[in-house]
Amino acid sequence: MPDRLPWIAEDPASRRLLDLAEKVAAAPTTLLITGESGSGKDHLARLIHELGPRRDAPYLKIDCASLPPALVESELFGHERGSFTGAVDRKLGRLELGGAGTIVLDEVAALSPTAQTKLLRVLQERKFERLGGTETLHIEARLIAITNTDLPAAVAAGQFREDLFFRLNVLPIAVPPLRERRADILPLADHLLGSLGAIHHRAGLQLSDAVRRMLSAYAWPGNIRELRNVLERAVVFGKGPELAPEDFSENIRAAAGGTAVLAGLRSLEQIERDVILQTLEATRYQISKSAEILGISRKTLLEKRKKYGLQ
Repeated sequence: MPDRLPWIAEDPASRRLLDLAEKVAAAPTTLLITGESGSGKDHLARLIHELGPRRDAPYLKIDCASLPPALVESELFGHERGSFTGAVDRKLGRLELGGAGTIVLDEVAALSPTAQTKLLRVLQERKFERLGGTETLHIEARLIAITNTDLPAAVAAGQFREDLFFRLNVLPIAVPPLRERRADILPLADHLLGSLGAIHHRAGLQLSDAVRRMLSAYAWPGNIRELRNVLERAVVFGKGPELAPEDFSENIRAAAGGTAVLAGLRSLEQIERDVILQTLEATRYQISKSAEILGISRKTLLEKRKKYGLQ
């Protein structure tokens, strides 16, 4: 994200994600974080690093999608002098510079076939060589792969190695889009507004009640990144101490207005799932007690728990 966020966890989906982050933070295992663009994958990776024992070691990130394939390999593995045109000096790669810290491969699906093969070896043997080098080096850092690509589909299409996918998919974490974490929208907006107000020298800005309803109703296809951009525009164009709907772009007002009535509606299955989850959490997953509160049999509760993935 453009500015550092605390992990806002008002929504049950975000609280579960935070719990999972705390559980995996201490493990050295490779992580695969998936989710839509702008949903907070990068921030979750940083949070996991800071929650674990590697917090004082380097945190290095490489954007696999924005760099040419050869440059990605050089950034990741390093290179020796003369290994390719322009390699006038030895360069240490992120795998080497990361030490005992964390290395994040952003948009890992964009890696070239050659880089995928080399990364597979790193994951299997924890070894690599610099480009043009013969010295075998060992990796200590933890790897976190991030992508908004459907990797199983990429595997099926022959665009991503299946064996690499299995190596990365040991501890998968899916970040839900913002539209599935609706209780996070307003707390995120308040936090972002505070930081944006400071950047633009407009401290103390507030959201009007009408704006809060509008933001809550909007679907946020661009997730948290879109929310930040929308708020920044409003901060720039707004005049008073309280942001009003007219400070926001027409498309946001129109889209939110068209979905406002439906925004709070949920299917019966969604309602049932939420009620069961809240009851299980309240009883600390005591099945008999939860079934009694819900007025159903223990067997029925176990079946519904399995159905909704509330393990």
